Amino acid sequence: MPMLMADNVTKSFGGIKAVDTCSIAVERGSITGLIGPNGSGKTTLFNIVTGFYKADSGTITLEDMPIHGLKPNQIYHRGIGRTFQITRLFWKMTVLENMIVPVKQLGLRTLMSQGVKKHEEEKALELLELVGLIKYRDEEVRKLSFGQQKLIELAAVLMSDPAMILLDEPAGGVNPVMIEKMMELVEDLNQKGTTFLLVEHNMRLVMELCQHIIVLDHGQKIAEGEPSAIQNNSLVLEAYLGSTHNANARA
Repeated sequence: MPMLMADNVTKSFGGIKAVDTCSIAVERGSITGLIGPNGSGKTTLFNIVTGFYKADSGTITLEDMPIHGLKPNQIYHRGIGRTFQITRLFWKMTVLENMIVPVKQLGLRTLMSQGVKKHEEEKALELLELVGLIKYRDEEVRKLSFGQQKLIELAAVLMSDPAMILLDEPAGGVNPVMIEKMMELVEDLNQKGTTFLLVEHNMRLVMELCQHIIVLDHGQKIAEGEPSAIQNNSLVLEAYLGSTHNANARA
């Protein structure tokens, strides 16, 4: 039984189907890529899985338990963490404070009233050491580079020990050195048992990092399989020709 399953999920906006009877499955322990042209429904599907959008129809299950209809914080507590295309951090708070406070759960007032627990700080510092950013612990997060902010967001997600992490364009706007660091971190976490589902336009990253790839076009799944099979799939080439050629050129 797959860890995460979306079955016949549909979501429309103003009569346009962003996701159209789409079904995907993510196996436990895998790094699965979700790719497709702009507007193919990838982030919309992410938002449905994590409770930010409610599907018009279809079901989502995690470990064979339904999660569709749950709120984002409920899904978060079920073991799914996620990052965003544009990082959601508290810009005027320090790196350490951003690590300790789940960004979508609590605000600055709550942080100040509750204080910081010693075990939370210790765990946060361990994770900052893991991503190589512990020296910035007391810096305001807005002073860091965009790539560093993405690493901080991922590290903050790890504070809850999620069984699965959804990464929304982790390499977007990030320099090549930071992309390599991100890939190494994801591979290391995966080897330790974390399951990943990622949306990404950087085809080199997808082809090198993912064991399984799902391709969407116009809200529907048009192909899935191992990277080598996806690169040579005629439907994918037709829908995603430019990015596929770019991936092959960089390989």
